[in-house]
Amino acid sequence: MVVSQEPAAPERLARDQRARVRAAAFAAPRRYPGPVGECLARELFTWEEFGYRFGDGKLIARLVDHLLEPQPST
Repeated sequence: MVVSQEPAAPERLARDQRARVRAAAFAAPRRYPGPVGECLARELFTWEEFGYRFGDGKLIARLVDHLLEPQPST
């Protein structure tokens, strides 16, 4: 019997969570045109793919909520 000393790989984000992060990533450049929106989008795409393994994601969750909330009409 072989027992691994390696920690178990973290589970991927759930499908609905991944969809929310991707939706927020696509919304970021529309909400914040230019380099700020591009940076936010890249960070979110990277988080969806890898970042969830490295932290609790509270800041990312708040960012996703912010980007997906309706914008006030002007």
